[in-house]
Amino acid sequence: MAHLLEFVGSLHIYLGPYRGNPISLYLKRTEIGCQIGPKAYPWNDVVGSGETPNKAAADFEDKWKTKGLSADMYSGPSWEGGIKPERPAPPKPPAAPKPPVPAAASAPTGQPIVPAASPVVSPDTTPAPAPALTAQPADKSS
Repeated sequence: MAHLLEFVGSLHIYLGPYRGNPISLYLKRTEIGCQIGPKAYPWNDVVGSGETPNKAAADFEDKWKTKGLSADMYSGPSWEGGIKPERPAPPKPPAAPKPPVPAAASAPTGQPIVPAASPVVSPDTTPAPAPALTAQPADKSS
């Protein structure tokens, strides 16, 4: 069965100082997905593909930018009918590093787990205060 084409937008090519006629962009829905592209030669070789019209529009824009025209040689594409190019989600930031594995988890089975010796200060032993300097009586002989 032939698939009907839907008009979804347009773009303009500038020919020197003149604005050319608009080039229509058409959507073709298939069982596999959607395709968007112009039907005018020589631009008809740029076809965006995607699962949805929005993904196909984003793919078309990416391929159109690599066509070889500078940004000042065309305007658009201007999308109609609620199509908004759907960009892929930005990559997620890398996961935080895992905390180090405690020694208890790395001990072989069947052996008792002995905690590492650490300096422990008991609460009843307080360090002696530093000797305070006592005031010396001033020499009053004159």
